[in-house]
Amino acid sequence: MTTWQLIASGFATVLTPVGLMLQVVGVAVGIVFGALPGLSATMAIALFLPVTYSMTPGNAMTLLMALFVGAISGGLISAILLRIPGTPSSVATTFDGHPMVKKGQAAKALGVGIVFSFLGTIFSTILLMFIAPEIARVAIAFGPAEFFSIAIFSLTMIATLSSGNMVKGIIAGIIGFMFSTVGTDTIEGTQRFTFGLTNLKGGFDMLGVMVGLFAVGEIIAAAETAHHKDKQELTVPNMRGIKGFGFTIKEFIGQGWNALRSALIGFGIGVLPGIGGGTSNMLAYTVAKNYDKNPEEFGTGRIDGLVAPEAANNTTIGGALVPLLTLGIPGDTTTAMLLGALTLHGLTPGPLLFQNQADVVYGIFAAMLICSFIMLAMEFYGLRVFVQMLAIPKYILLPCIFVLCALGAYQLKNNISQVIACLLFGLVGYGFKKFSIPSTPFILGFILGPLAEVNYRRGMMAHGGSFASFLASPICIVFLFVALLVVVVTATKPLRLKRRASK
Repeated sequence: MTTWQLIASGFATVLTPVGLMLQVVGVAVGIVFGALPGLSATMAIALFLPVTYSMTPGNAMTLLMALFVGAISGGLISAILLRIPGTPSSVATTFDGHPMVKKGQAAKALGVGIVFSFLGTIFSTILLMFIAPEIARVAIAFGPAEFFSIAIFSLTMIATLSSGNMVKGIIAGIIGFMFSTVGTDTIEGTQRFTFGLTNLKGGFDMLGVMVGLFAVGEIIAAAETAHHKDKQELTVPNMRGIKGFGFTIKEFIGQGWNALRSALIGFGIGVLPGIGGGTSNMLAYTVAKNYDKNPEEFGTGRIDGLVAPEAANNTTIGGALVPLLTLGIPGDTTTAMLLGALTLHGLTPGPLLFQNQADVVYGIFAAMLICSFIMLAMEFYGLRVFVQMLAIPKYILLPCIFVLCALGAYQLKNNISQVIACLLFGLVGYGFKKFSIPSTPFILGFILGPLAEVNYRRGMMAHGGSFASFLASPICIVFLFVALLVVVVTATKPLRLKRRASK
């Protein structure tokens, strides 16, 4: 069968009354899981996995993909309106999304986020259909040296994200890396910095860190002004003058290159196992900021800073499915759950999956496309409902969110220690806010630090403690050179600006 015939068979698999019902329900539930702090796409799939036991493989994967698409997109709602990322993939969305809300442009911010997250999903699905096997062959060739160099390159973004005070940014990145080392050493299996506490053996969960740092930290900061009822509320924009998604055709066309570049970054990051949307959205944001003519305006409510992370994190969905379906390697925690679902229904990911169960594979692709349109419609018609969240007084809304954060943290491992950890990182986030320390370098250090450490140690162990093996890889050399170039350019930027001013 040709590719187009396989695509047609995929649509025939999911375009049934049951399939459409599962997609509508899955997207709706996924949006809720993405929008509520403390919940995630991984949780949604984990909770609904038992529901799929009695379903056919096609219907089961249709439901799970609907949850996946809805949850990743739903994270933008709370990220924009409340500056609380619903999922780790929505962290960078808060940087310019919430400042737009403070300017009275909540509907516009939501509209931009919804449209470009929709386009990101469509773009990644099309790429997934036609070039998945070829990209997988490149990704499988990556070893410790290549992953180490990618992690080092991404860590150099700390310097570029630390606008105003590079020292504070580097300190935040180091603190993030320090927290990531707590728990069981993945190489030797020994305990590190657990201080004899059993609950710390598993380390700190990424979702708990994100929720604590952004959600709880924001709640603590807001509690300082809780008695100023006249200052604590955000203005609810008048929706009567809003047409469509709240932005113009000119603005949409103007974001074309930014969206395409961010989508390619998101897809590329998704293909690399173990990195995921938590990195892609921040990397896309950083690249957009670095290549902009006015980078100092990022963080004040620029559309560019909202388009980049939303286009990237939804494109990561398709990228993460490349190694999963073609090689059986999950790209992140959510695709690890999908790997379990495939195995549960007797499907073995790998090259033979495209031959033996092509209807299921292309049914997954078709479900992603259809769910993207369902997600667009649901979030468009829910736009006015979402904006009304701003009318709820913060002294009512924030305690409810705090409870949801605690429940979400508890559900991570059904352990009260995760709630305590969430509160701990809430204090860290509050401290960062009080001392004007950027939180993004902390997140980068927490996510990418272990990736760099583990792959560095693996590479050194595989070659008898010699670093020469890293320099034998052309890919590694390129990434390390670019990382060095970024550091030099960023470090000399103040001198260059000073020279220009003097001239």
